[in-house]
Amino acid sequence: MPAPDIIGILETSLYVADLRASMAFYEQVFRFPVLYSDYRMCAMAVRPGQVLLLFLKGASAQASETPGGVVPSSDGSGHLHLAFAIAPEALDDWEAWLTACSIPLESHVNWPAGGTSIYFRDGDGHLLELATPGLWANY
Repeated sequence: MPAPDIIGILETSLYVADLRASMAFYEQVFRFPVLYSDYRMCAMAVRPGQVLLLFLKGASAQASETPGGVVPSSDGSGHLHLAFAIAPEALDDWEAWLTACSIPLESHVNWPAGGTSIYFRDGDGHLLELATPGLWANY
């Protein structure tokens, strides 16, 4: 029996030490609006159908009761990686924007298939990437 189709990745999450500071970073740098926020997490709209979840480290280590059911526990540690897709013509604008936000670039990579990635870190040390098409065979 073949596996049913997946239509995309809906959510991805990072675990952060200071939820309010991380929310401010992603609001300032990426202009992601907040969809939901409480003491333990924040959901931010990346694009239609795409959500970035910021979880306060340790605050979701226990299951959460909701009116619709129980959300199982999750938690993470270490410096994680997250890449955002950008148009090739936006690369220079992103580099200028990050400089204006006083965010140092850590690396600039030109991929063999033609894509380009720039790397930098958020306040928790998570590695963020902005990548143009050509990085992967499907992008």
